[in-house]
Amino acid sequence: MAWASPSAFRLIFTASLLLALLDLCRGSTIGVCYGRNADDLPTPDKVVELVKEHNIKYLRIYDSNIQILKAFANSGVELVIGVPNSDLLAFSQFQSNVDTWLKNSVLPYYPATKITYITVGAEVTEDWNNNASALVVPAMQNVFTALKKAGLHKKIKVSSTHSLGVLSRSFPPSAGAFNSSYASFLRPMLEFLAENQSPFMVDIYPYYAYRDSPTNVSLDYALFQSSFEVIDPNTGLVYTNLFDAQIDAIYYALMALNFKTIKVMVTETGWPSKGSLKETAATPDNAQTYNTNLIRHVINDTGTPAKPGEELDVYIFSLFNENRKPGMESERNWGLFYPDGTSVYNLDFTGKGVTEMGSGGNATNSTGPTWCIASSTASEADLQNALNWACGPGNVDCTAIQPSQPCYEPETLISHASYAFNSYYQQNGATDVACSFGGAGVKVTKDPSKYSCVSLSSFVTYISFPHVFTSEQ
Repeated sequence: MAWASPSAFRLIFTASLLLALLDLCRGSTIGVCYGRNADDLPTPDKVVELVKEHNIKYLRIYDSNIQILKAFANSGVELVIGVPNSDLLAFSQFQSNVDTWLKNSVLPYYPATKITYITVGAEVTEDWNNNASALVVPAMQNVFTALKKAGLHKKIKVSSTHSLGVLSRSFPPSAGAFNSSYASFLRPMLEFLAENQSPFMVDIYPYYAYRDSPTNVSLDYALFQSSFEVIDPNTGLVYTNLFDAQIDAIYYALMALNFKTIKVMVTETGWPSKGSLKETAATPDNAQTYNTNLIRHVINDTGTPAKPGEELDVYIFSLFNENRKPGMESERNWGLFYPDGTSVYNLDFTGKGVTEMGSGGNATNSTGPTWCIASSTASEADLQNALNWACGPGNVDCTAIQPSQPCYEPETLISHASYAFNSYYQQNGATDVACSFGGAGVKVTKDPSKYSCVSLSSFVTYISFPHVFTSEQ
């Protein structure tokens, strides 16, 4: 028998350790929710092609549909599968029910189909038709037991998803607290999550916060485009977007109950591209802005003010528009794709590239140059906030509009804002997203340099600003 040298053993050990570390330090991830409440969706095999074409690596489904599990075999896509609320009673009552389900609906397709999480119940506190919350933890425990029998309890994590309504208070974030009426099932659930190193799954929707309370929540704060800062008075932490504030409210609620090791995972978030007449913020441009900024924020491992650098897995809702969903018009228009596979708007899932509007949106003019100027319909407060953001976090060099500098005159807010907006716009790929400024920016195809002091990519033209632009120009 030939013995390996000590150096060979060290090499093998080092390689194994490196692989383990790479698995532990994979960084934050972006996935997509594959909802199917529609009658016009493509077949699962076509969905696999679409997902792979757009480099989507993580997908969440809401059940354990056999056709989908079969289709995603050997695709490399990691799946979150679900136990619907309608199955909670059967799953909580008898272990044999869960053992049979795992044997027939999961194990035949694993590991060819990568399954990483099982969500047991979805937003049960919002399910007013039955007392589903009392069934969740027993069902979770039975699913875990079934996985343990199969030797998969460390490879497939078990959890349950929640709406933000599970909190009784979310502002300021440091005052985040769970609703005491849910204590009877929340504490044992949190104990289960902590013991088994499973994440607390939550669905976060800044869109609803803005839609339902536009006087208290600004659009740019909801879209990751804040031109102002919200300071938590208890901690002094600074928030520039609502998403981070809501995530930290969950973390503080967990810490208040002394669950400091549980990670947070966002199982749904997104923005609708179409809504009813009253849902004016549901547009393709805002949807692209939110999801583009979200992806960049997450992929960069930015973390949150309370958890800087903390990895965060996030799933965007949803893959397709779903025409059978009840409720307001926006409910049927959260999709990244139409059922025929064309993009509602384009997204770069790597978070690194410049994204332009796809079909169905207000596409960037590719036939000629465009500029970004201040909108005449924006309020002075919105313009000033957007100007402050562009010259601060937006990294625009605003020296030219300072006193005694070439672009200071005329000393008007709309002139200074137009200079800063266009500078940011040109520096960031001249995309629609780069000219949003919470609705304070307007993209134009007519060269505004004869009316204003605008910064182009490599030179500056200094001319007076004799009139105010309107959005039609």
